[in-house]
Amino acid sequence: MKVLITGICGFVGSTLVRALLESTPGLQIVGVDNFIRPGSELNRRELAALGVKIFHADVRSATDFETLPAAEFVIDAAANPSVLAGVDSKTSSRQLLEHNLGGTINILEYCKTHRAGLILLSTSRVYSVPLLASLPVEVYQKAFRPKQNDKLPEGISAAGVSENFSTEPPISLYGSSKLASEVIALEYAETFHFPVWINRCGVLAGAGQFGKSDQGIFSFWLNAHLRRRPLKYIGFDGGGHQVRDCLHPRDLVPVLLAQMKSDGKNKPRIANFSGGAKNSLSLAQLTDWCDARFGKHAVASEAAPRPFDIPWMVLDSTLAEKFWHWSPKILLPQVLDEIAKHAEQNPNWLEISSS
Repeated sequence: MKVLITGICGFVGSTLVRALLESTPGLQIVGVDNFIRPGSELNRRELAALGVKIFHADVRSATDFETLPAAEFVIDAAANPSVLAGVDSKTSSRQLLEHNLGGTINILEYCKTHRAGLILLSTSRVYSVPLLASLPVEVYQKAFRPKQNDKLPEGISAAGVSENFSTEPPISLYGSSKLASEVIALEYAETFHFPVWINRCGVLAGAGQFGKSDQGIFSFWLNAHLRRRPLKYIGFDGGGHQVRDCLHPRDLVPVLLAQMKSDGKNKPRIANFSGGAKNSLSLAQLTDWCDARFGKHAVASEAAPRPFDIPWMVLDSTLAEKFWHWSPKILLPQVLDEIAKHAEQNPNWLEISSS
């Protein structure tokens, strides 16, 4: 089987390539990347050494797809993944939509032409921000959790946010670009008869992730703490109690392989894939972990929230477990240790990956 991966030289794309090649001898992988992210050239050299052919192409350009070789499946790992994209003055709203939505359309046209299946890596950020922001929470062991014995909105439990939770706007320009991509992908699948799977992922993290606070919070926090860079708890009570779950991209490989082989019968097209409640952490808890690993480092506090901030985001992957027999195998302590070792071995990583 030949697989095309978009965003192949990003953290997620390159991690998936290495894991797929290790698990499936004989698998052919080609990829595209526009190399606009600092650090992506490092992955380009490593992947080329593995025999992966990489095309310098931009998903926003329809003509860039015209000369790509045919593949049987596409894994879409190309996106601007920041919830602040389009509103932070670093990326325009048009650029965000061209990349995340226009890029999806170009990928779908490629799939239509070559009769290729598509696995769209989506996000937890498609879920309704106002409902999540107003979730009744309490602080327990330095972290928010849904209030015990309180009535929770439909689609939320102690296990996390499930697929039937509301996607009603506002969900941020980033979230809406991914949700619109999901809808269009499903329409293409139905109209042009090729398989589409939509995997909504929690926070992805691991060694080699580009250290930007709005994209790779676990990697950024550990690298910045180790280098004694300024860190700040932002929003809510300013105590760093906001919680996210954590998933290593390598844990996606078993389900990606299963989806590429599936006939699609009796399987949900959309499913959450995340570390879940057992692999979640608040920023305050993450700081405690860093203090124990690297030594004490003070963190500043700012109570005023930012747009689209939410106190608790843990995805419930029950559906993935039921239909794909999937659960995360790389646990949070392993992920953090991997990031820490990489940070210790690469003292200039923040400069390399976030300039």
